[in-house]
Amino acid sequence: MSDPQKTIAEWDFDTLREECGVFGILGHPEAATLTALGLHALQHRGQEAAGVVSFDGRQFHSERQMGLVGDHFTDPAIVKRLPGHMAMGHVRYSTTGETILRNVQPLFAELEVGGIAIAHNGNFTNGLTLRREIIAQGAICQSTSDTEVVLHLIARSKKKTSSERFIDALTHLEGAFALVAMTRTKLIGARDANGIRPLVLGDLDGKPIFASETCALDIIGARFVRDVENGEVVICETQPDGTVTIDSVKLSSKPERVCLFEYVYFARPDSIVAGRPVYTARKRMGLNLAMEAPVEADVVVPVPDGGTPAAIGFAQASGIPFELGIIRNHYVGRTFIEPTQSIRAFGVKLKHSANRAEIEGKRVVLVDDSIVRGTTSVKIVQMIRDAGAREVHIRVASPMIYHSDYYGIDTPDPEHLLANQHADLASMCRAIGADSLAFLSIDGLYEAVGGAKRDPANPMFTDHYFTGDYPTRLTDLTGRGKSDPKTISLMREAS
Repeated sequence: MSDPQKTIAEWDFDTLREECGVFGILGHPEAATLTALGLHALQHRGQEAAGVVSFDGRQFHSERQMGLVGDHFTDPAIVKRLPGHMAMGHVRYSTTGETILRNVQPLFAELEVGGIAIAHNGNFTNGLTLRREIIAQGAICQSTSDTEVVLHLIARSKKKTSSERFIDALTHLEGAFALVAMTRTKLIGARDANGIRPLVLGDLDGKPIFASETCALDIIGARFVRDVENGEVVICETQPDGTVTIDSVKLSSKPERVCLFEYVYFARPDSIVAGRPVYTARKRMGLNLAMEAPVEADVVVPVPDGGTPAAIGFAQASGIPFELGIIRNHYVGRTFIEPTQSIRAFGVKLKHSANRAEIEGKRVVLVDDSIVRGTTSVKIVQMIRDAGAREVHIRVASPMIYHSDYYGIDTPDPEHLLANQHADLASMCRAIGADSLAFLSIDGLYEAVGGAKRDPANPMFTDHYFTGDYPTRLTDLTGRGKSDPKTISLMREAS
């Protein structure tokens, strides 16, 4: 039964849902304002909720709100409630777990070693196991976020200092994460052993910053220093004389394997992830796609906004003109209410409309960044045909998605993915209603991002959604099928 209060995104789960974004700054008199600006730049990583914690030298202050950063943290009254020279924040996309205030990060707790705030992007694949263990030992959990597990691990650690306890807690975690934590004197950043989730270290007039992407540094005029390495903990601490020291502890010697979907979909095009410009990588995906799957056509049209850089590359490589044949309405948010079942059919048209002048009578190549379930593709193809296109050819700038993700990306169960619902490409093409359909190969994607084909023995990136090659143990799935609905639901609720 459909829920008349559901949003477009909930009804049409045909995208890979956003992850989360983190930001923190130490030693700046406008720390909370800069954090809000940084989170605004990271808004694409999560639109359900946002939170900021600051410290004024005596006490911690916290503001956590449902909705967008701009809906709340542009209010001077809210920023005034966040005084201090250090602050950190988080933008959140909730998966199938509850979207409620108690799950909004950063989470804060007063521990034996003092107060600590913590936020993360990613997912602990042993988070449920750890949660059950600490609850069995008497712990009380007040959220369904697996970030809370980290607070309990820090509290239970026998190490002496907050830094040592934080590092000790990390040794118990599996999966993918970029973590930022803040104590009374420290700002700490850490990445998982494989470096699946990105985290960068920046500098603003000598003040250290952690952020999920470089675009968050750009918005406040900060300088990019370097990426936090995989398996690294970076500790920035204010000394009694006011200076800031930066120390590093390396916990892993594994090679870095950044998530490929940062380049395909998640990261903002103007960000640089692991030294690689995202826009350049996406454009190269389109170039490679044009060489792998050429087609005779009159116009190349991106599916906005994710398909735009790849469509530019496809047009340049093929010599087919690039046109904005689909116009996106940027004013339809996630909270747009569709009141009746009969209105649901207009969901795609509320977000996208065909530019008939550039489509009518033409052979159209639609370039998209990815296809998940294919339901949106069906509607867009029909919309283009209704606008008078003679032919509609779909080209996808990433490989087919066969497997679910357990590292912080909310993907449908495997049986709901388009690639698993059809025996071959021809069947998929018929289901979508296109004249032809082609996906970028895994080697083509690797070459676009990393410059070399995929080495099956030592993959450069995390690519399990395409290949089934999961880079870490999936502890909470032990004894269950990877597509087991109950387990997947529990893991997403904890993330």
